[in-house]
Amino acid sequence: MSVAWRIARRELRGGLTGFRVFLACLALGVAAIAAVGSVRSAIQAGIAEQGAVLLGGDASVQLTYRRASADDLDYLASVADEVGEVIDFRSMARLPGDADTALTQVKAVDGVYPIYGQTVLDPVMPLDEALELRDGLPGAVMAPLLVERLQIAPGDTFFLGSQEFRLSARLMSFPDDGSGGFDFGPPTLVHIDGLANSGLITEGTLFNSEYRMRLPDGTDLSALEAQTMQAMAGSAPRWSDARNGAPGVSEFVDRLGSFLVLVGLAGLAVGGVGISAAVRSYLDEKTEVIATLKTLGAGRRTIFAVYAFQIGVLAVIGIVLGLILGGLLPIVFGPIISAALPIPADITIRPGPLAEAALYGVIAAALFTLWPLAKSENVRAAALFRDGGTPEGWPRLVYVLSTGVLLALLVGAATWFSGMERIALWSAFGILVAFLLLVGAGRAVKGLSRRLARTRALRGRPMLRMALASVGGPGNEAASVVLSLGLGLSVLAAVGQVDTNLRGAIQRELPDIAPSFFVVDIQPDQIDAVRDRVTNDPKVSRMDAAPMLRGIITQINGRDAKEVAGDHWIVEGDRGVTYSAALPDRTKITAGEWWAEDYAGDPLISFVAEEAEEIGLEIGDTMTINILGREITGTLASFRDVDFSSAAMNFTIAMNPAALSGAPHSWLATIYAEDDAEAALMRDITRTYPNITMISVSDAIGRATELLGTIAAAITYGALVTLATGAVVLIGAAAAGERARTYEAAVLKTLGAPRGRILAEFALRSAILGGAAGIVAVFAGGLAGWAISTFVMDTTFVFEPVSAADIVIGGVVVTLLAGLAFAWRPLSARPARVLRARE
Repeated sequence: MSVAWRIARRELRGGLTGFRVFLACLALGVAAIAAVGSVRSAIQAGIAEQGAVLLGGDASVQLTYRRASADDLDYLASVADEVGEVIDFRSMARLPGDADTALTQVKAVDGVYPIYGQTVLDPVMPLDEALELRDGLPGAVMAPLLVERLQIAPGDTFFLGSQEFRLSARLMSFPDDGSGGFDFGPPTLVHIDGLANSGLITEGTLFNSEYRMRLPDGTDLSALEAQTMQAMAGSAPRWSDARNGAPGVSEFVDRLGSFLVLVGLAGLAVGGVGISAAVRSYLDEKTEVIATLKTLGAGRRTIFAVYAFQIGVLAVIGIVLGLILGGLLPIVFGPIISAALPIPADITIRPGPLAEAALYGVIAAALFTLWPLAKSENVRAAALFRDGGTPEGWPRLVYVLSTGVLLALLVGAATWFSGMERIALWSAFGILVAFLLLVGAGRAVKGLSRRLARTRALRGRPMLRMALASVGGPGNEAASVVLSLGLGLSVLAAVGQVDTNLRGAIQRELPDIAPSFFVVDIQPDQIDAVRDRVTNDPKVSRMDAAPMLRGIITQINGRDAKEVAGDHWIVEGDRGVTYSAALPDRTKITAGEWWAEDYAGDPLISFVAEEAEEIGLEIGDTMTINILGREITGTLASFRDVDFSSAAMNFTIAMNPAALSGAPHSWLATIYAEDDAEAALMRDITRTYPNITMISVSDAIGRATELLGTIAAAITYGALVTLATGAVVLIGAAAAGERARTYEAAVLKTLGAPRGRILAEFALRSAILGGAAGIVAVFAGGLAGWAISTFVMDTTFVFEPVSAADIVIGGVVVTLLAGLAFAWRPLSARPARVLRARE
């Protein structure tokens, strides 16, 4: 080993010639993974460190559509140093007279708010001053977007329900802004007392109450959670605490970050092609050196160790460069990243993500260099007297097995660190399939080009014939270009297809079937009048209405619901509950029977069929639902086919009317109207009945589309790193073939070919390879897009030809530019000098 290290060290004195592509590919792949991991870790650290601020307290208890009882408040006061109440709901902000209305997310707070953090207002003032009662009007603060939408200014008045408020300031930021998740409207903050005469907070209306606590130091949160859930069991509380102050944001960031790491691994796989090609090319140049060492008595192990030491040193340099780049990029772009996030992110150098990226880099470098290194052992001393490169064929069995072990380690690390085992394994399988497809495509392009160059149909077209002959000739240019560029384009093609299909699912499916409005908080004594106004409008095609309550599934067959259903979404939070004597229109029963219209026995339940199958429910099972603090146990009488993607009015749970008799509730309605009738409908209904809230479905679709666009953009940026790595490999392949093109250009010039024709032949060759890579990438990316859309996103897949055409064109353009960039030197070389040197 000491001899091998001495030889390796002396050869490394020759510099990095031949290893620039190696270093660039490895550094880019490691940097991408390190940067994504660092940002994800920064956000998670921000959530952990600012959990109490994001949540609004050390812990909180949420109740569904009811406020805490006196007993509940006494209990909370006994375990906390301070308790603050927040009521959250949607409403219509309405200007006096016939001016505009706008949907807003109202947060009604008390004098304790905020327990932690600060609220920033414009103009600057304390929150309690902004919300105080002055001249008979309670104060309010609004998000700037809502202020602009309503065209009002501080000092102007507006209505929430029946109560008039005075706008005191713009709400620039508030500490618990990141914990609410997806909201349909910009926020408005008011004092709870200001809602007393609004008519918005009554039994049966849709609101959530939250009780945030400042706890004594050293409180055992786990123990207090168990104690609280037991003490307030009758109220069906939901518990949150500072250990995860923004659970929705945290989970979203974690999953998106993990997915981007997988995209980074795809980039590392693309870089692996360049790494392997660079090592193979370097060892080809060292054939005579290897043969000389063998002649002098060096064994196979010594030869392997010499070049393994060299590759190892260079791999360490590449990984270190990648870690430096990946660690600094989040810091450089920290202000931009922080501005785009609703929560604080502690962006700094983080050892964990860097160590993860380094591990990926070490495994990838070993995986992609082992094969060409192992084949160097087969160089014979006779190579000194015969012209030959690194021997073809398979290396020894031990290296084949080692390659398999390294591949398993890489996939295992990706599975472990991503936390998404299923997606990680399928991603690895997809990359492997794409790799095999592109290897096969490279060979097919080479063989097909060779055959086409010999056909009679191409006689008289020398440039095309020469381009095809060059593609099909000896060397690895075709395989390297199709593989490296194809993998990068495959990732982009998959992202493009998924993005287009997600947007298409909204734009393509919903507009034909979606209602114009969801109308909530219609009181029972208002439903007939609202129905008359809507159905008598000739521009309204349909109105569906049903009584609406919200309930939490607490038990299934006498057992805790979460023990039976696990982490299924159906038992997380509250679900929609309705009642009906007759089977509603457009309702399809898949199992069991609907109850008789005059049924008045024990409670019966009709449940959604698909979810029932997923958690193993059967007809005859029992289910306990907590509705406004009352436990109702019913028997499953039927299952219904419910399509939640239709944007129609759908309920998870339907019960017979007698089961919910006396329960306070409101009505929910959907209105299907022509576009030019929507403004009048909203104006008439919300002004006649100020307590009613109308949610525009088109606005909600716009918000969802915007969110999907943000996600797709983030993934696309990650995929662009993969493409950049592929471009580096492509440049390396073009640079490696520069010597051959110089000789070819010299021969063609000697035979009388003008520069323009030679350049056209080089360009045509590059275009053929780029087109081949693009076509295979469209197929591989389309297949991946179909799998992700169908099995991960659960949406219908429709192939998008425009995105596919862009990928093919992109492949042609990239290879064309790379080919032309390395064509000028061969074209400018003098034929006599080139031919004499070759001679």
